[in-house]
Amino acid sequence: MTRLKSLDLLALGFMTFALFLGAGNIIFPPSAGMAAGDNLGQAAFGFLLTGVGLPLLTVVALARVGGGMPALTAPIGKVAGIVLAVAVYLAIGPLFATPRTAVVSFEIGIVPFTGQDPLVMFIYTLVYFAAVLFLVLNPGRLLDRVGKVITPVLIAALLVLGFAALFAPAGEIGAAVGDYQADPLTQGFLQGYLTMDALGALVFGIVIAAAIRDRGVTEPGLITRYSVIAGIIAAIGLSLVYLSLFYLGATSQELAAGAQNGGQILTIYVQHTFGSVGLVLLAIVITLACLTTGVGLMAACGEFFSALLNVSYKSVVIVLTLFSMAVANQGLTQLIAVSVPVLVGLYPLAIVLVALSLADRLWVSTPRIFVPVMAVTLVFGIADGLSAAGFSQLVPEAFGRLPLAGQSLGWLVPVLLTLGVAAMVDRALGKPQARLV
Repeated sequence: MTRLKSLDLLALGFMTFALFLGAGNIIFPPSAGMAAGDNLGQAAFGFLLTGVGLPLLTVVALARVGGGMPALTAPIGKVAGIVLAVAVYLAIGPLFATPRTAVVSFEIGIVPFTGQDPLVMFIYTLVYFAAVLFLVLNPGRLLDRVGKVITPVLIAALLVLGFAALFAPAGEIGAAVGDYQADPLTQGFLQGYLTMDALGALVFGIVIAAAIRDRGVTEPGLITRYSVIAGIIAAIGLSLVYLSLFYLGATSQELAAGAQNGGQILTIYVQHTFGSVGLVLLAIVITLACLTTGVGLMAACGEFFSALLNVSYKSVVIVLTLFSMAVANQGLTQLIAVSVPVLVGLYPLAIVLVALSLADRLWVSTPRIFVPVMAVTLVFGIADGLSAAGFSQLVPEAFGRLPLAGQSLGWLVPVLLTLGVAAMVDRALGKPQARLV
């Protein structure tokens, strides 16, 4: 029986950490920290619940069923499961998240030196996606290339930034502003929710499991165990990064007054602390963070669509890479305008799917629970997506009066009520009878 060595297991954890740490994960915490001010602790705790805890639970859920979405969605039926999986992979892959990794790394890492130039952007995305393609064409080497080479460089750069934030703060922690004054925990919770890492975890589960199998591990129990350990290592790393960036934002209220987003806060702080050399450091951090996430997304999409369409993995990743490059050159504004409503609609489905899967031992018949609960979640997910797209007039007014509807959590109470009813019916009907042949 093949087992992973300690170094390989640590590299697997580093790879998982790098897959999750995209540019958005680096940008959200500073802006939340600046707004939270002296309510930093509560806001950061709320952020960690959804920005770290939820993705970790998703990795655990996927590890329990073998690392892929088909097994996770089996209780809702094959057709519905495939439709949901395709929607998730397209949204988190070539339609939005993968192109975004290139655009965000360009705007934060390159634009400060070159300015906005379509030709420069085309050249950058060409080089960027060439690097992505090189890393994903041989997924068996993904653990070595990402876990043992790229991630240590990324971690070193993040350590420099994190220690600077802790030991060379730009100022004192300021006062909380806006909604962070009255309810910092909820606001932090929602910021972590908006990172969309639970969707990313649904995609990355197959990459983590594949990396373990490529090391010769075939025992399902060991694959599950190693996946969970990798998720825990990644969660610890993400937590440390988020906490340091929260503190950076909370102590930069005066320095970065007027900053519109976390990227601007980071740029101002880094330039203030390190000068022009700091901008190079920030470019390295952002580019590597985006690259590793882009590689993970592309590898996962390649594995999924290769199996679904019965087409070679190499052909799939080449097509998806070229498509992602074309989408990236449309610009970040168009990407967000088109894709955010889709992601807002899908996210509740991902949360509920993972929660029901983790509690599967409580159900007599999983389809009795999954089908009605996921159906109700879908209705409210579509409503949230329409509202995010600016079509709120198409959503019944009653939806807007539900608890937490203003925070895009209006689906929560109806889903919980449906779950309660479905659970009672499930218990009353008892064990499904086997069909007579």
